[in-house]
Amino acid sequence: MAQENPLVSVVIPLLDESGNVLPLIDEISAALEGYAAVGQAYEIICVDDGSTDATAQEVQQAKEINPRVRLIRHSKRLGMSAAIRNGIRRAASKWILTIDGDRQNDPADAPRLLDLAWMKGRDRKILVAGIRVNRQDTTAKRLASRFANKIRKLLLNDNCPDTGCSLKVFPRDSYLELPFFNGLHRFMPALLKLYGHECVFTPVNDRPRSCGISKSDFLGRAIRGTYDLFGVIWLIRHTPAPERGEESLS
Repeated sequence: MAQENPLVSVVIPLLDESGNVLPLIDEISAALEGYAAVGQAYEIICVDDGSTDATAQEVQQAKEINPRVRLIRHSKRLGMSAAIRNGIRRAASKWILTIDGDRQNDPADAPRLLDLAWMKGRDRKILVAGIRVNRQDTTAKRLASRFANKIRKLLLNDNCPDTGCSLKVFPRDSYLELPFFNGLHRFMPALLKLYGHECVFTPVNDRPRSCGISKSDFLGRAIRGTYDLFGVIWLIRHTPAPERGEESLS
């Protein structure tokens, strides 16, 4: 069950992350316990993207201990963007915090990102995104990521040095206004900037994967990313910044 009026909804996409689920949920709970202590609830939405291991069962174990945990299951793999979107669609909070399920993002950074987002009020149109320091990935993955980020930053002018970091905070409604496509999670800074949002980037810790294996397909992701990049350029050039308009009451 969704928590009533939670302060933030944490959305975790999961694919075959058995062994990471329970410690990750424990870390997130510990990081956000300060908010719960002052009566501000949070929820943790785990989206199992067609896992074939014990991922879903471990989330169920967490639910028995922590009523703030929710589980959404895909019958087959739909991809990270779809997993994130389905978690956000079911979120009860106005604010979303996304985090990877492999525990490489550090939940201890989450309160700082939330505080940055809310520094000037909780009605702001803002994205706060983590920038990974002391990267713990393989050399090949770091080089590929660095090259992709430079190309994207040059062509999209989004000023984001690390769009691949999943640790982000943003308003739920803002995300749901964006056009959906596979790969959306990697282009949020550029698209939210188009939609009139301030984008704030802040260093966050990166940790080595301690359990399971990476799901990254470097070549396939590079090819798909190239198509997505030119698609996003087309969107930006053909989409005027949307305005809600004001209703006349007279």
